[in-house]
Amino acid sequence: MLKRKLGDGSDAVSSPASDKTAKIDPLWSAVRDEAEALASAEPALATMAHTAVLCHSSFEEAVIARVSQKLGSPDLPALLLRDLAGEAFEQDPKLGVAARADIAAVHQRDPACKSRLEALLFLKGFHAVQGHRVAHWHWRRGREAVARLIQMRMSEMFGVDIHPNAVMGKGVMMDHATGVVIGETAVIGDDVSMLHGVTLGGTGKEQEDRHPKIGDSVLIGAGAKILGNIKIGHCSRIAAGSVVLQEVPPCKTVAGVPAKVVGEAGCPEPSQSMDQILKGA
Repeated sequence: MLKRKLGDGSDAVSSPASDKTAKIDPLWSAVRDEAEALASAEPALATMAHTAVLCHSSFEEAVIARVSQKLGSPDLPALLLRDLAGEAFEQDPKLGVAARADIAAVHQRDPACKSRLEALLFLKGFHAVQGHRVAHWHWRRGREAVARLIQMRMSEMFGVDIHPNAVMGKGVMMDHATGVVIGETAVIGDDVSMLHGVTLGGTGKEQEDRHPKIGDSVLIGAGAKILGNIKIGHCSRIAAGSVVLQEVPPCKTVAGVPAKVVGEAGCPEPSQSMDQILKGA
């Protein structure tokens, strides 16, 4: 038997199999270590640590179980939702890749998130993104009623309303997430960060493609409203409280009502730095 360090610095006995897991899948191994540390430090939460993490064989399985448990209802029991989510993850491995990028994004960008386990167990922004991925997968396969039910439950449970047809890249972080609304024809690129109260909406004039297209590595501040079928360029910043009605060039910062370009983005990837301060302001 071998020893490894838990999250609290203490030693835990591990088998050769668990050390093999650490080499093959370091993210899953880290989450399991964090769950073991939680169970040891907080006996009252040991059952949760076991049912949410330690009884599962993979990170994807743990994500499926946790999100299904949070969104289960009399209309769609958690066990049935787990089957629906499992079907999506099994048939589309890209969902697992995206979930891994999402949890890494939360852990790296949110200073309040101390571990990947915290994101998996407690952060509804991460839960909402994974729930949307499952709803989107079923929507694209003609199961619109199932997708709508998942959307409704996400709105009820998390205060997040994302149309199942909206397209979402990987590495997406919704910090706090409360009040986020994303419309049917919205497209969100990779490595986007958005805070609470963000709306990606229409203007009420168009019937078809009517929602924003968000580029990669964009940072969208709290309460920002981006309306209409407009492009938000890669690596741009949308200041908190802004109302964006026109396209935003790449690598720029916009602010105001209506929003105007007020400077450069200030760094290569605003969504990673999460820096919302306009230099020289």
